[in-house]
Amino acid sequence: MARLKRDKEAARAVSRIEKACLDKGMKMTDQRRIIARVLSESTDHPDVEEVYGRASDIDPHISIATVYRTLRLFDIANIIDRHDFGDGRSRYEVADEVGHHHHLIDLKNGHVLEFENAELENIKNRIARELGYVLVGDRLELYGVPIGTSGDDGDQEKKNQTP
Repeated sequence: MARLKRDKEAARAVSRIEKACLDKGMKMTDQRRIIARVLSESTDHPDVEEVYGRASDIDPHISIATVYRTLRLFDIANIIDRHDFGDGRSRYEVADEVGHHHHLIDLKNGHVLEFENAELENIKNRIARELGYVLVGDRLELYGVPIGTSGDDGDQEKKNQTP
């Protein structure tokens, strides 16, 4: 009985994306709520097919067209961020509310690593100031292969090191 009650409470819980939609006055259908929950609970950067698969596991009546339309709506409203990591698929994540991070894309396996770096943030702000600007936003995506795997360019790594 207690588990059933917890499951119902979890189903009624408002996801981060749903809260952002409601704060912006957007209408939330049951299918939008499911898609919002799928994205809010994602620990990766799913593409449309992955969002569709996860959402249709919850509600088999959700169509891929609904997923496309909903993701576009969330993106236009700046509730989610759409990324192109060079693999021909748009990938999504909840828009940063407080923190700021960048991505390193592993070209061997497609994994996307998120990272923060205070020194990098300082450098970007300094460059903007030196050019007479105040930095109001940026996006940085790095592409690489793990050191020691075939395809890494050891010579390039040596070139990047300072003497």
